[in-house]
Formats: sequence, C-alpha cells, structure tokens
Amino acid sequence: MALLAVVSPWVNAAQDWFEDFKSSASPAQLHQFLYLMPKGGDLHLHLGGSVFAEWYYRHAVAQAENGYHYYVKLRINNCPGAAEENRRIPYLLLHTVVDQLRYPQLSECEQGEYVPIEELTEDDKRRWLNSLRLDKDFEGRTEFFERHWPRLGDLGRNPYLVAEVLVENMRAYGEEGVVYIEPQIPIFGFATASGEPLSPDQALGIYTARMAEDDAQATGVEVRMQVSLLRFLPNAEEVLRVLYAYAHKHPRVVAVNMVGREDNDKGYPLRFLQTLRDLRRTHSGVHLSIHAGEVDEPNYHVRDTLLLGAERIGHGVNLITDPDTMRLMRYGPYLIEINLISNLLLEYVNDYSEHPFPEYLRLGIPVALSTDDRGMWDSTMTDEFFVAVTEFDLTWDEVVGLSRNSLRYSFIEDEHKSRLLKSLDKRIQRFERNFRREGAAMLDGADAPRRGFVCRNYEVCP
Repeated sequence: MALLAVVSPWVNAAQDWFEDFKSSASPAQLHQFLYLMPKGGDLHLHLGGSVFAEWYYRHAVAQAENGYHYYVKLRINNCPGAAEENRRIPYLLLHTVVDQLRYPQLSECEQGEYVPIEELTEDDKRRWLNSLRLDKDFEGRTEFFERHWPRLGDLGRNPYLVAEVLVENMRAYGEEGVVYIEPQIPIFGFATASGEPLSPDQALGIYTARMAEDDAQATGVEVRMQVSLLRFLPNAEEVLRVLYAYAHKHPRVVAVNMVGREDNDKGYPLRFLQTLRDLRRTHSGVHLSIHAGEVDEPNYHVRDTLLLGAERIGHGVNLITDPDTMRLMRYGPYLIEINLISNLLLEYVNDYSEHPFPEYLRLGIPVALSTDDRGMWDSTMTDEFFVAVTEFDLTWDEVVGLSRNSLRYSFIEDEHKSRLLKSLDKRIQRFERNFRREGAAMLDGADAPRRGFVCRNYEVCP
C-alpha cells in the first residue's frame, strides 16, 4: 500500500470540495489557504541558510549586548598583500562580515574597507541584505555555494546569535502551522566575545537553553537537530567519526548529514562506506539523512547513499535516471526530502516541467516537502506547498499525505511522533470542517507572509 494513501478516511470526502476551491481561487487566495493549513514538519533545512537577511541584521546589531560587534565590507582598496591565495574568504568578495576579534587583525588599509554594521546607510544595508538572497536571474549555484556562505563570515562563530535565529525560525514556522523541524546546526568554530573557544557541547548547551525559554516554548514547534559534514573536505572521514559519536551522545541530535556540492567528486558517497561500517560496530541509534542526487547529470549517488545506511535522501533530483533504485524505493522505508524552490534556483531543473517530484509522488516513492535554505531563497514552507499545488495540481489526499510523511519519517522519538501525527490529523479535520463551512471568508484577515520568491514568480503579491 502506498504510504501516501495511509490517511484518515475523512480526507476522501474533501476531494470534490478541494478541486472546486482550486478551480475558483486566485493565486493569492490559494497561498492564503495554504498558509492557514496545518502542516507537519520540515525535515531538511540548513540553519545558517534558513535565516532571512533582515533577521541576520537585527540580531547582529543586538549582539552588541553580548560583546559581539560586526563589520561589513563595502569597498575594495586593493590593499597590499591582501589577495593571498590562502585567505579564509576571497579578498575581492564584497559584503563579507568580520567580528570584533578579526577586525583588529586586519591591516589599516583593509580596516578601511569595512563599516560597523550598525552604521550602514539605508542603501548600504539594502545592498548587504540583497547579497544574502538568491534573487537575480543571473544568480545560481555558484553564487550560492561560493559567495552566499562566505559572506556570512564571522556571524557563524557566535553561538548566541545562532541560538536566536533558531528561535526566530521556530516562531515563523509556528505561525504557518508547522509543528516540528530538524535543522542542521553548526557545532564547530565558536568563540566567546573575548575569543575563548567554545566546545561543541557548550554550543549545544547554548542552543538548548535558549529553546527552553518561554518565548521559544510558546511557538509550539518541537526541534530535533542534525549535525552535518562537508563531504569533500580532505579530513571528512575524521570529522564524520566525531559527528557520529556526537549524535550518539546527545539524544536531541538525531542524525548525521552530508552536505556540499555533489558535483565536487571528492565527496562521492562510497568514500565513506568503510568509515560508516566501522562506526556501526561501536555505535547504535544514529540516523543518517544524506544529500544525494542533487546534480543535473545521471549517476548512482542515491543508490550508493542508501548503501551507506541513509534512511532519508535529501533532494534526489537525479534518482529519475536510475530506474532500478526507483523501483527499490517504491512504498519502501526511504523518504526523499523534496526541495522545489531550491532545485529551481540552483538550476538543477530549468523549470518545474522537468522536476521529478510528481513522478516520485504518484509512483509511490515516499516524499515530503522541505525548504533547504529558505532564508537565502526568501521563501517559506507555505511557498513550497504553493509551488507543489500550483505546478502539479495536487489533490487533497496528496497535500495531507505530504504533511503526514514529514512526521512519519522524522527522527523524533516514537511516542512523540505518534502524538504529533494524531494532533496533525485533528488539526486538519478541524481546518477542513471550518473552511468548508465558512469558505473564502475564512481567508479574510489572515496575514500570510508573501516573500520574494512567490512575489517574483507568481501572481500572489499586490
């Protein structure tokens, strides 16, 4: 039996109603509806890329209270010796960020290239915010992989800032009806404002303490975390051993992931096969949710990633080119984390007519929608559902099934998973009942955020 078909019996009765609504609703109404609709979880999000640019600005400025200060590069002075090849961040890259520890180490010439973040003019601020969004037609995966992440610079070594934007995500997800997330969190490279190194355990302690505060708990969003490995590093096997042991040690860290450009062949999946076999001799209970098939050429990375022990596949765009593995995954225990907006913006598909998502969905391969790096896409989980319904004419069964899969295939503890699934069914029943009674009037007054991606690509925004 297809897992997507395992939904409550009341869903089928809604089919005609939902089809009628889709046929008469404007894009803005459909988006509003999907914003109000109860949702399950987001299983695939990189925390650093899931922060909207304005959040980064606000919290970077606020971190002055904790002794952290930031400087943004606004000009290039062609400083002597600055263009050495061993630089951490390319010298010619504008809008990079250094902190109060790094800034004094720069030459006087290079210091003149930076401005304190709180002193940015409105134009400078706008340019910096835009530099963190993939919002231009000429931008693509090179801009994202090679420039977006380096621009964040030293923002990524302040665990208090990371904890704050994690709670910002919890709040925003809760507002659009999501109840569970599994962010991939950073644990290395942190330091106090005075420069004292912080261990991974200390970083996790800062996260968990912040999530225990009242405002975070009030979001209603449960969080389990993943740790991720940059797969093409020279010492990736060594880092994998550290991360695996870390996930085994900390119950709230439920999985290890492998990230990074798959078109860099140094990170090919089978490189890690023996390391993972060795780790399974001494550690149990560590889940693997691994990026695979996020390329626009045929290969067997999805098949090889399943051999590594992955239970979920991130992206899986080129699985469509591997029929044998597709047959293996039908109705099976493996889920593909679908990232529609990411795949378009990073040019793994030229348009949605090329995306394999509907083939996977309707062939019985378990799938769920996720956001990947929604801050850099300037999009939301609602937008992922909107794209899916708009581009692939989803039925109500399929919409509900996607939400249920995002909880069924989560790595949260079984008793919590059962509770979340029961709650989701009740919330969806209540939502459907109310909507069928009130109709489009129920949409009035709902303040759905309409961010850059849907505004540029669909007739959703005024």
